[in-house]
Amino acid sequence: MGEQKVRDFLNSYRMDLTDLDFEEVGSDFLEEMKLGLAGKVSSLQMLPTYIGTEREVPLDEPVLVLDAGGTNFRVATVCFGRDGKVSIENFTKYPMPGVDSEVDKEVFFETMARYVKDDIVEGRKIGFCFSYPVQMFPHKDGRLIQFSKQIKARGVAGELVGENLKLALERIGARKPGPMVILNDTVTTLLAGKADPKNRNCDGFIGFILGTGINCCYLEKNNNISKVTSLDPLKSQVINMESGGFTVGLGGLLDQVFDRTTVDPGRYTLEKMISGRYLGGLCGVVIKKAAEDGLFSGTAAEKLKQLEELTTIAISTYLENSEDAHNPLTAALSDGTAEDRVILTVLIERMVERAAMLAAISLTATVLKSEQGTNPEAPICITAEGTTFHQLKGMKAKTEAYLQKYLTEQHQRYWKLVDIENATLIGAAVAGLTN
Repeated sequence: MGEQKVRDFLNSYRMDLTDLDFEEVGSDFLEEMKLGLAGKVSSLQMLPTYIGTEREVPLDEPVLVLDAGGTNFRVATVCFGRDGKVSIENFTKYPMPGVDSEVDKEVFFETMARYVKDDIVEGRKIGFCFSYPVQMFPHKDGRLIQFSKQIKARGVAGELVGENLKLALERIGARKPGPMVILNDTVTTLLAGKADPKNRNCDGFIGFILGTGINCCYLEKNNNISKVTSLDPLKSQVINMESGGFTVGLGGLLDQVFDRTTVDPGRYTLEKMISGRYLGGLCGVVIKKAAEDGLFSGTAAEKLKQLEELTTIAISTYLENSEDAHNPLTAALSDGTAEDRVILTVLIERMVERAAMLAAISLTATVLKSEQGTNPEAPICITAEGTTFHQLKGMKAKTEAYLQKYLTEQHQRYWKLVDIENATLIGAAVAGLTN
């Protein structure tokens, strides 16, 4: 009874997973990929990285790794040993500038420079994972296109990331760093998967992030990247898709309501339907509307309508333990009925499954575009990172179920999904040492 009420409610606002056609959305995704590679108008930026995967990683050479993510800025020194082990030393984590309050360009880069000043070794190579849309150049620096994940930093968009960090290091009197390679977390994830000896039988590689944000990357033949001239047609490079920007055919009525509460309405539609930065808030909008529409009993409905903005952590912990009195959803249902609890659980699970379906659609389209994974003995390796994917109850299992149904059974593509500890740091180290 409760489940049908939830489905009817979601359908009335075009918010249910049944309102999405897997193959139709996947076809739109593929078309946006092709348009992006051709430099035509597309919601997928399909950014060339100029990063290849052909070179072997040098051994016993330390590299400084920086990781600017959605919440934290991490620093470490990484070295690949001859015994096959990866050492990660001097690991430190700092708050990302521009998360809690707006900063200007100078403060943004000088904050990061002060974080790393004591770790700089004269001439040592640097792999800098900068997890935002960046236009890369052949010399491995990149120009920020715009921030996502709600980072607020004036004057940084349009600037070269590596050059500005080096200038900031110079201003604060740091030692002179060596060559710096800029890349994003999705690319580092792909490189970490390829560097793992256990994946040597794989036919191709994909990096997938579902944490604060969402993104995919894959290896594309240069001759398919028509928006860039003078590329070697016999080589391939990693394409940073910026898949969170996908918009075609997406967005129910309540997605649109939630979108208007964000700092960049009309952008990053897929990311706002699926990622950790937004999914909790979106669920909050859906839950409040359900309360207004009479899905919950009187007292519970009133308390749910008064909820402050939900986080993805709150909905995740509720699914794990609905009896946790510290959870705002549990507290709101303290005087509710058994049916109230069923409806709330089904409502959140349905939203999570829709997100898992969208994750699988983006991965299916990416695998098909890569033209890899046709041999079951040489599957394509999907290295998946992100707390939303690995820790939100049901997300990983449901995504894998959709991949099995559509990617394997319908398209005869074979894949293995791997989780590599410290993939971002390892992949940034690979990039710093080999590019």
